Amino acid sequence: MTKHAKTLERVLRGTADRSVRFRDLTALLKRLSFEERVRGDHHIFTRDGVDEIINLQAKGSLSKPYQVKQVRQLILKYRLGDAL
Repeated sequence: MTKHAKTLERVLRGTADRSVRFRDLTALLKRLSFEERVRGDHHIFTRDGVDEIINLQAKGSLSKPYQVKQVRQLILKYRLGDAL
């Protein structure tokens, strides 16, 4: 199982939102064909065919739990997990 697949499984499981590394979450989004734009400490992700924009900020080396939840909802809504 690849690192991206493990991160995807962790995000979709939803039991460890507080311990998802920021760099793993951003790498997952890039792997799912999102484009990243950085403005200060804001990492903004967009993708063709996805109406929502994802705005992520690190909390130390970890992702913020509510942002992990937003990513999970987006992956489920657009069925993006099948791309890995």
